[in-house]
Amino acid sequence: MTGQVRTVDGRVAGRRGQATRQKLLDCLGEMLSSSPYRDVKVIDVARKAGTSPATFYQYFPDVEGAVLEIAEQMATEGAGLTELVADRSWVGKAGWATAQELVDGFLEFWRRNDAILRVVDLGAAEGDKRFYKLRMKILNSVNNSLANAVKELQDKGKVDKDVSPGAVAGSLVAMLAAVASHQKGFQSWGVKQAELKPNLALLVYLGVTGKKPTK
Repeated sequence: MTGQVRTVDGRVAGRRGQATRQKLLDCLGEMLSSSPYRDVKVIDVARKAGTSPATFYQYFPDVEGAVLEIAEQMATEGAGLTELVADRSWVGKAGWATAQELVDGFLEFWRRNDAILRVVDLGAAEGDKRFYKLRMKILNSVNNSLANAVKELQDKGKVDKDVSPGAVAGSLVAMLAAVASHQKGFQSWGVKQAELKPNLALLVYLGVTGKKPTK
């Protein structure tokens, strides 16, 4: 809907304006895949989009503002990762399938959004609260559901009472994020993608249930 998109000065953007704005974001996203974030300039984004810097500034205050827009869209998509864990079984073969699907979906999301996630990680590491909140929005979508899964198993007597669901979930999510951002690096260690997924799923399953999976 046109009323949902406005220019920097508050005017409602029409259909053409929305298309131009989205094209600028798409071009910026492509540039982040091949250029360091701090090397990307407004004039370069505008040129790639076939428009002018003045047009860019109609929709975004600066490159960082446009990057945040892309990051917010990506984080909203990332919130859907909770579906890989929420209300899923962690018992027996069904539990092993849950662990595999979580790993597969998490790694795929990270690969698909690798360029913008690198910028989000950089901003979060430098203490920018805007990027930190976006990063946590993505991780919380999995963290909270994993913590609930451990707590449910604990309540049923299938996980030791001294286990902290929050600590286990947080550790597993931190591991998933670290592995996902290092996927290309595993190749230099001689680890193939086909080997990475099942072994990462094994660690996730062990972390949640404390047991070896039933395959």
